[in-house]
Amino acid sequence: MQSTSDEVLIGRIANGDRLAMQVLYARHHVRVFRFVIRLVRDESAAEDLISEVFLDVWRQAGRFEGRSSVSTWMLAIARFKALSALRRRPDEEFDEDNAATLPDQSDDPATTLEKKDKSALIQKCLAGLSAQHREILDLVYYHDKSVEEVAAVVGIPENTVKTRMFYARKKLAELLRAAGIERGWP
Repeated sequence: MQSTSDEVLIGRIANGDRLAMQVLYARHHVRVFRFVIRLVRDESAAEDLISEVFLDVWRQAGRFEGRSSVSTWMLAIARFKALSALRRRPDEEFDEDNAATLPDQSDDPATTLEKKDKSALIQKCLAGLSAQHREILDLVYYHDKSVEEVAAVVGIPENTVKTRMFYARKKLAELLRAAGIERGWP
């Protein structure tokens, strides 16, 4: 079942297949968690929201229409839940360092040490962007979403995504230059 497509898994989940749900969860929970943690900046809240997202996937699998990929659909659900959670606690302070401290499991310890200083500077620069710009960059660069998919997740026209992307990259480049970084990773 590991090689089964996400769309087939959703069909099986709609029919109550728990194993299909476990496979889908295993395949996507880290990606969805990282997306949510960047929005809410609270690990505990992100864990709660991930549970809600996958519960909604279980409940709404029969309503999946296939107009986007399953991962785009799940990220849209996650975004809605994260923004709703943020609206419920607008005055609460966010821990800016929380998202930056999540370990990247794909890097070995030596690579992580090499990237640590530059990563902290980049995270600081990303935090200097508006929430709208951070969200667009996150979806495109950290979640490999196309402009069309980002438009579907965020609920804005594709041209607006392109415009936000242009200004987000321009502002990020300015912030990185000011921090002494001329380019991203070597």
